[in-house]
Amino acid sequence: MAQLRQDYQKFVSRQAEVIAIGPEEPQPFADFWHSHDMPFIGIPDPEHNIANLYGQQVKLLKLGRMPALLVIDRQGRIRYQHYGESMSDIPLDDAVLSLLDDLNSEPIDKL
Repeated sequence: MAQLRQDYQKFVSRQAEVIAIGPEEPQPFADFWHSHDMPFIGIPDPEHNIANLYGQQVKLLKLGRMPALLVIDRQGRIRYQHYGESMSDIPLDDAVLSLLDDLNSEPIDKL
């Protein structure tokens, strides 16, 4: 999360928004968010509604909800998804930024 906070402006410069979803109850989530000065959107999801919607796994033997990262394009299509096998299985920001560069170079589909 610290690296994402440091690289946040790189995402913004690529016309991307970062949204983090956490398993905590709203007040502890908000306390963490404010105390760590997170510059991006954070959403508490204690009932796992959002996690279930996007297929994020919970593995109790591995300390809970596994990391998941999805890139959703301007048309609402999932263009990249990564579901972690452990708490440290998270794509590097540079890899995601490169993917965003590729997506931004594509013509925008007209609906």
